[in-house]
Amino acid sequence: MANGKFLDLHRHLPSTAFVLVLLLVIAGFAGAFIYAGVYNIGADAPHSKLVYMTLDQMRERAIRHHARNIVLPADFGDPKRIATGAGLYSEMCTGCHLGPGVEPSEMSQGLYPPAPELARGINHTPAEMFWIIKHGVKLSAMPAWGKTHDDNLIWDMVAFARALPKMSPKQYQAALASAPADHDEMMKAMPGMSGMAGMKNGEAAKPTPAGHSHPKGTKPHAD
Repeated sequence: MANGKFLDLHRHLPSTAFVLVLLLVIAGFAGAFIYAGVYNIGADAPHSKLVYMTLDQMRERAIRHHARNIVLPADFGDPKRIATGAGLYSEMCTGCHLGPGVEPSEMSQGLYPPAPELARGINHTPAEMFWIIKHGVKLSAMPAWGKTHDDNLIWDMVAFARALPKMSPKQYQAALASAPADHDEMMKAMPGMSGMAGMKNGEAAKPTPAGHSHPKGTKPHAD
């Protein structure tokens, strides 16, 4: 209210037609920008500060939101989880996230955004780490391990990763050496993975000319 009279907002706000035209113009420029392909999406060309901050905030807030109801298992602190997680981490994570005393790899140096070196410190809660490992992160090199690993194994990975910042290089190597099971052995029980376990060094069935494979020891059939 100004001078005893209600403020007439219609006199100070743009018309609906003007707003619609403005939105159409912005959408047109955005569409032309995308269609032209001028934005460099190469991993060796960092985002602008504004784009990076926007994507970073969107990622972190999304992780926090989706992990809010995840409850840690009662035995999360069991040393067996850390021991099992060591084997999983060695097979699946060291190439990107490294470890105590581990030098940067070809993979880690080429990633953008760079994968966090977990041994240097962890900014997420255990629940958030579980969600990240299980579901992955779009537009990054972080895969959704939940497609091939059950929740129990994912919690094992979280338990081991949480222990990394407190490990010396010697302790880290000892943990990997004492991991209780080979990764392939752990994967045998996973749905859809039994045929993949143990297939190393070209042991997987080779495709036939028909475009599919046959179990080892059987002959291709005529289609």
